[in-house]
Amino acid sequence: MEENIYVDILTKRDIQPTAIRILVLQAMMQANRTVSLLDLENMLDTVDKSSIFRTLTLFLSSHLAHSIDDGTGSLKYAVCGETCSCDVEDLHTHFHCEKCNKTFCLKNIPTPVVSMPKGFTLNSINYVLKGLCPDCAKHQE
Repeated sequence: MEENIYVDILTKRDIQPTAIRILVLQAMMQANRTVSLLDLENMLDTVDKSSIFRTLTLFLSSHLAHSIDDGTGSLKYAVCGETCSCDVEDLHTHFHCEKCNKTFCLKNIPTPVVSMPKGFTLNSINYVLKGLCPDCAKHQE
């Protein structure tokens, strides 16, 4: 029954559901945070790195996932909302915890859009806040 949820999500984005794609989508959604390629490799130890990478590339091109450059040198990935088309208007703020190295999507905080000078075209915004997540801040006290 639960697998049908992931199949529905994939087919709504015109992605052919395969076992690997369902596994990757399920792992990403269950993480409740952004995940790196290495995170997914560790979560899905029976799936090879190239299959995960190809799946992420497909998810990005189909606007099922977005990538985040949080400054750690490793891209993070998160599943997009149902109506997201990864336009500038769909972008949101991200938070990177400097202690546990997890990056979170803060979907309730829109990314500030700046006015661009004449001749410039804005395609993407990367807005990352850094500090301590609630779990790490709790252990600081």
